[in-house]
Amino acid sequence: MLRHDGRSSDQMRPLRIVPNYTKHAAGSVLLEFGETKVICTASVDEGVPSFLRNATPAQGWLTAEYSMLPGSTQTRSRRERPSPSGRSQEIQRLIGRSIRGIIDLTKCPDFTFTLDCDVIQADGGTRTASITGAYVALKIAVDKLLRSGKLNQNPLTDAVAAVSVGLRDSAVLVDLDYQEDSTADLDMNVVMTQSGKFLEIQGTAERAAFSKEQVLEIMNAAEAALNPVFDLQHEAADGREVES
Repeated sequence: MLRHDGRSSDQMRPLRIVPNYTKHAAGSVLLEFGETKVICTASVDEGVPSFLRNATPAQGWLTAEYSMLPGSTQTRSRRERPSPSGRSQEIQRLIGRSIRGIIDLTKCPDFTFTLDCDVIQADGGTRTASITGAYVALKIAVDKLLRSGKLNQNPLTDAVAAVSVGLRDSAVLVDLDYQEDSTADLDMNVVMTQSGKFLEIQGTAERAAFSKEQVLEIMNAAEAALNPVFDLQHEAADGREVES
């Protein structure tokens, strides 16, 4: 099945990762899934939130923030002041949960990692692009801490990436753009690790219920699509711009 942009049903959009995209953050990337573009940065601060100060064993913390810049969509979106919208809060919690699933925070006590994901152009899949890029930004930051001796052991236990998969007329479509997302019968976001484990599966039927068999088909399609992405992430974390 050919899609409106010429892709096959199991084909992701072109992926591009530009590492060290900004100057001051400990880790940063520009990540593009087709026309969706997200800047992801990782900042590192000493100290942890108050609820962790007396934790046993001592541990660090990781949190995430997400926003869509006003010019990222066809109609200007308003800046989220004084607090993020419900959608943005839900997405930044998803990013935080996903990345905390592959970091051992007891190996980085007294450090707080903040991942900022700012969408500069949106064409569907902004949350999955944010997760995929945030991991690379974090790995760049962690590698710097290891080289400087501020960390004695690597707290990252795995790699993580994400992709959206949808159903339309019973066909499974990988990596939906906005046009496909807005007309899909089902849109599911799949977050998984390089070792093949799933961290989160978010799915909502838009027009009709879906079966267990369809869920398994979607998970298999997501796994096949993401396997090459992990190699690109690691290449980018080593400082090389990569494209698929």
